[in-house]
This record gives sequence, C-alpha cells and structure tokens, in this order.
Amino acid sequence: MNIKEILNDNDFIFKKKFGQNFLLDQNILNNIVSLADITKDTLVIEIGVGAGALTKKLSEVSGKVLGYEIDTTLKIPLSKILEEYKNVDIVFDDFLKRVVKDDIKKYNYNKLMVVANLPYYITTPIITKFIEENIDVEKIIVMVQNEVADRFSSKPGSKSYNSLTIFLNYYFDIKKAFVVPRSVFYPKPNVDSAVVVFSKKKTKLYLNDKDHFFKLVKNAFTQKRKTLKNNLSNYDLNKINEVLKKHDKNITLRAENITIEEFAEISNELTKQ
Repeated sequence: MNIKEILNDNDFIFKKKFGQNFLLDQNILNNIVSLADITKDTLVIEIGVGAGALTKKLSEVSGKVLGYEIDTTLKIPLSKILEEYKNVDIVFDDFLKRVVKDDIKKYNYNKLMVVANLPYYITTPIITKFIEENIDVEKIIVMVQNEVADRFSSKPGSKSYNSLTIFLNYYFDIKKAFVVPRSVFYPKPNVDSAVVVFSKKKTKLYLNDKDHFFKLVKNAFTQKRKTLKNNLSNYDLNKINEVLKKHDKNITLRAENITIEEFAEISNELTKQ
C-alpha cells in the first residue's frame, strides 16, 4: 500500500496551519538525501516528518533518524508507513519547544545532520534554535519556499540580502542546491520550493565582540532604503568611513552593498581596546 492510500484509509485531513504539503517524488527525495553525505554513524534529525517519504530514505542510509512531528493525527498512518524501519524514533511534539540536547543524549553518533521540508514561517526560528542552543550540527538541509531560499543564500548587492543573511552566513556556508516545482507536492502548494544546504563553517570570522557585530548589522538594515550614514548615525561614522575607504566604499551606500567581512572589520574597529 502506498503513502497516499494509507493517508486516505486513515481519513487524514491536511492542515493549512502546519503548512502540510508532502513531497513524494522519489528522484527529488534521493537528491536531497545525497546532498547530506549521510553514513551509518550519522544521527539525522528530521523536523516535520509528514507522510514519512523522506524519513524512509534517511533511515536507509543513516544510523538513526530522530523525527519530530507536531501533528498527532499522523501517529497511526506513520506507524503503518514506517513499520519496517526500526532505526526511526518519532517525537510527536512542537520541535521549537523541545530541549534538543536532552533528546539526542541517548544516541551514539559521530555526525549530526538536520534534514527537513519546512513551512516557510517556521524556517528561521528552527535554524536559529540550533545556533542559540549551540547544537553541533554538521549540515542543515532544508526545503523552503524558493523566495526564502534566495534570502538565505543571497550575495551583497542583491535585494534579498539582509541582516538575516549575514547572521546565518556567520555560522554557515549557505548554498541553494536546486529548485523543486510545486507540481511534485501532495497537495500542490501555491509556490515553488528550493533545497538549501547550510554547512557548518570550519573557521568563523574573528570578532572582538559578537553581540556588537550583530547589533551593528541589524541597525545598518533598520530602514533598507536608507544609507549607512542614516541608519548608523549613533555610531562613530568617521571610523566606519575609514574602514570602508579601504574597500573603495563609503557611508553613503546602503547596507546591502557591504559584505559580512566588511561589517566584521567595522565592528572590530569600533570595539578596539
């Protein structure tokens, strides 16, 4: 019996509030799994198990899959869909409320990876949770709305480049891997998706004061259409200008034209002892 039949037999109702659009296309599922370089000593966290199609693929290559699913009405369908897969544990709870470090304590593994098909409204809080709770994750591979994928992976000078882009790029190398057309989901969403790979940075930028750096970046993007001169008027503009001059730039530019390395240099100059 296939996944669609099991869902129908159990009178499963799709819930808009959970952004439920299940990916069942085998080729795309295989492509997602191959991006992760999963081995038998890998613990994979999957957020939003849904109908378990991706879970099956992850289970076949990993040591263990720890899945989180907020929709308890999927308990019975998933028990049937995944009954042959003995290395899968599913926690029926809101991932954002979990203490993940406690959840993963009982597992033996060498590498931790995250693979998920996420509703766009919850993507940033989930990735931020791994950063803030200092969970040592090798890769995060997420499928998100195409537009959100552009924001995560955008480069300086592009319209989608913002303070969130810089925040995430401080911790990860981010790459948009491929676009996933809406037609391959069940039911079909209104937008196309894309798979994004977050790989843990081996070496992070040197910062005198990380909090200062992130505050500076946030302030620089406060009003996107205004220049650095306007948005950073509470900072020492002369020092900022001196740093930018080295890169043939100045404070009449907007924040979207400044690289993460340049922001780091500015922050370090402003916090120099």
